[in-house]
Amino acid sequence: MCTGRCARLVGLALVPMALACMATNILLLFPSREGGWMNHLTPQIWLMGGFVGGGLMVLCAGFSAIHAGGKGCCGNRCQMLRSVFASLWGGLGALYCLVVSDAGLTYGPLCLHAQGKWGRPFSPCSESYLVNRKMWDQCMSPPQAVLWNVVLFSITLDLGALELLLCTVQVLNGLLGTLCWDCRQPAKSQDEGL
Repeated sequence: MCTGRCARLVGLALVPMALACMATNILLLFPSREGGWMNHLTPQIWLMGGFVGGGLMVLCAGFSAIHAGGKGCCGNRCQMLRSVFASLWGGLGALYCLVVSDAGLTYGPLCLHAQGKWGRPFSPCSESYLVNRKMWDQCMSPPQAVLWNVVLFSITLDLGALELLLCTVQVLNGLLGTLCWDCRQPAKSQDEGL
């Protein structure tokens, strides 16, 4: 496969993933699909790992890869080199998304728990609340906060891992395209055919 075509495919895969990460992070701001809980969100939600890291930073890498693999740029080493740097930037964003999402899953949501206090009832536990759904009943408000937190942070975690993989592929592909040229040939002009 040509490096240009590969870059285009990677970019076309990264763009929807980045948009999905951004949408997922926005949904995390509204536990249980309600907007009245803004004062009770975890730091991991406010760090915007899915919006900034897995979203905007990866979006730059995706558009750069699409541009490097465009039909009118056969063999353009500068665009491939730019896509390498953009993919490194996107890889850092995806890694940031992974770290923040992992922390969000590890410590759990901020909720009103059984003692009548707001806090994170799962963070000091030795047993993981992710495998023991009976522990989820400790969170009384917002309703279904644990499920909301687990599902959405799992989505950003998985998307961040895929984005990191694709950005790594594009770094290698872009270096190959920069050093070895793209295998596609530019269109021949009519004068050359005569």
